[in-house]
Order: sequence, then C-alpha cells, then structure tokens
Amino acid sequence: LKLAPSERVLINGAVIENGDRRAKIAIRTPNANILRLRDAIHPEEANTPVSRVCYICQLILTGETDVETAHQQLLIGIEQLSQVFYDRDSRTILTRATESVLSKNYYHTLKHLRELLPREARLFAAKQI
Repeated sequence: LKLAPSERVLINGAVIENGDRRAKIAIRTPNANILRLRDAIHPEEANTPVSRVCYICQLILTGETDVETAHQQLLIGIEQLSQVFYDRDSRTILTRATESVLSKNYYHTLKHLRELLPREARLFAAKQI
C-alpha cells in the first residue's frame, strides 16, 4: 500500500494517517479490510447504480454491514449493472469485480467497480442531451 503525505486509510476499522513523507506499507494479514479515505463514498453520494454497488462494497470494508448479506447484494448489483454495461471493456471490468467478490477480495471489487463510475457519468450526461 503506497500512501501520499498525510493520506489517511482505514485498515480493519482503524484510521491510519501517514506522516509528512510518502510511505509504503506492506499489509501481511490476509483478507484485511482496507479503504483509502480519499476514495470513500459518502452515503448521500451513493445516488447512481454504480455508486450504490460501490457503497455496498465499502460497507463491507468498513465493517458496517453483515458480510454475507452484502456479498449477495454485490453479486445482484453487478448482475444488474451487466444489463446496462454490455461493451467489451465494461464486461471485463464486471467479470473482474465478480471474481473478486467470489474470492471475497472486496478491496479489489471496489477498485474494479470504481472504473465504471466515469462510464456511468458519460451515460447520464449523454442521456440529458
């Protein structure tokens, strides 16, 4: 995990803030829940289909939800997104996100799903024209 100066990250429920210099931290605990706070989605920002699925994933990483229930919600949400994002690149992203959910690697799930946010924004922008 590479951290910028003063960057904050949530690791297994603990907020850690980096010092004045760049740092590289090796997380040795398997399946540790990690969330960069700069990437965090606030509840009021989870107002689009992709951001809502990202938010579910984030809740798992922060320990704020039942993992089994949220795991199922993630799979359902990704399936619903696949009904809209059917181009090759988006399908690849959704496949990777699904594989990450199935392996219970929720950090990578969130990382993959966040790749869809700009695509979703473009779709909404095009719809308003």
